[in-house]
Amino acid sequence: MFQKILIANRGEIALRVLRACKELGIQTVVVHSTADADAMHVRLADESVCIGPPPSRDSYLNIHQIVAACEITGADAVHPGYGFLSENAKFADILAAHNITFIGPTGDHIRIMGDKIEAKRTAKRLGIPVVPGSEGAVTEDREAKRIAAAIGYPVIIKASAGGGGRGMKVAHSEADLEVALQTARSEAGAAFGDDAVYIEKYLQKPRHIEVQVFGDGAGRGVHFGERDCSLQRRHQKVWEEAPSPALNAEERAHIGGVCARAIADLGYSGAGTIEFLYEDGEFYFIEMNTRLQVEHPVTEAITGIDLVHEQIRVASGGGLSVRQEDIRFHGHAIECRINAEDPRTFTPSPGTITHFHTPGGLGIRVDSGVYSGYKIPPYYDSLIGKLIVHGRNRVECMMRLRRALDEFVVDGIKTTLPLFRDLVGNADIANGDYDIHWLEKYLAEGE
Repeated sequence: MFQKILIANRGEIALRVLRACKELGIQTVVVHSTADADAMHVRLADESVCIGPPPSRDSYLNIHQIVAACEITGADAVHPGYGFLSENAKFADILAAHNITFIGPTGDHIRIMGDKIEAKRTAKRLGIPVVPGSEGAVTEDREAKRIAAAIGYPVIIKASAGGGGRGMKVAHSEADLEVALQTARSEAGAAFGDDAVYIEKYLQKPRHIEVQVFGDGAGRGVHFGERDCSLQRRHQKVWEEAPSPALNAEERAHIGGVCARAIADLGYSGAGTIEFLYEDGEFYFIEMNTRLQVEHPVTEAITGIDLVHEQIRVASGGGLSVRQEDIRFHGHAIECRINAEDPRTFTPSPGTITHFHTPGGLGIRVDSGVYSGYKIPPYYDSLIGKLIVHGRNRVECMMRLRRALDEFVVDGIKTTLPLFRDLVGNADIANGDYDIHWLEKYLAEGE
């Protein structure tokens, strides 16, 4: 087991990893920018190192400074959390060259899954169902028209190196296609430094289903069930739940088994999430995230397994602590991402939190790194914290969620709490009857 882990992140995820390390008896080091000097994870860590000014490029994305912090403090491993350098293959390679363990997959696996075209090819080879579309990047408009005609409109253009909805455009007809291609390439080049795009069939009313997987790097893989992440705004997840209200036990076991076998065949090490669009009983691969997900607590709630403990165990060479037959699912869990944003316009709302009170009671968990008097900086993601609620079934979970949202108090700034209070009372949400377009339609109707 590791002696000292450096946590290369901030906010609630840094605190989440820190707690796991403390439970395992591992010393902790956190890095922070000058803007985060008073953050809770900085206060609670065994050691802290300031690595630069507020801009991420000068601090949390500064590989040289993070490696230097490891060497200064004697950290033998780095947990990257999510975001920032968590899916940076170069970072994983550099740590390996310095004999520091990256708590995550190899740089090669990060590279494969970070390239959306290569990821799709790999998924297909591993037996994972994929969306009909181009085999690789589409460079000529004539080729794009041929592919689109073959798979049928509407189609979606996606950036090969993309994510978060950037470089993504829909064409409903051949007349739309040329403009969609030009716009997607332009956005992709500006956002990722790579203007390569590919084409897929655009599904009309799909759900977003993701499967939590783990590999030991030596040919074993397991899955921890699925999460439904269909409530999204601009391709950013807002509400996640497990299990999905849309799947039955047979579908759940089937897609989980497909993903676990693929991870084993790939020789993958650590946590990963294989993401799908799901429509009319069919799963279509979107991408694989080679890291811990923001929404991992809902899986922990229904399995009782600490996924960060598992990450650390696998990275230290201890292998997986469970076999597939050991993993059992209990009840239902929902996570709401509470952001420092206007609940309707989603405009960021940085500032000082004057009062902060979290809900409690059976089945309630809040992952947050803020406190009364804490100042939300304007430089980073606006996530204040995550409210995770667990119940014996979805009805009980929704009842607890309604009560927990009423108890949650964040004063001094605008938050998305009012949005969730509206959603929990909506009939479609109560019935689990929604798709990836539902939330944006709901918000547009309320304007």
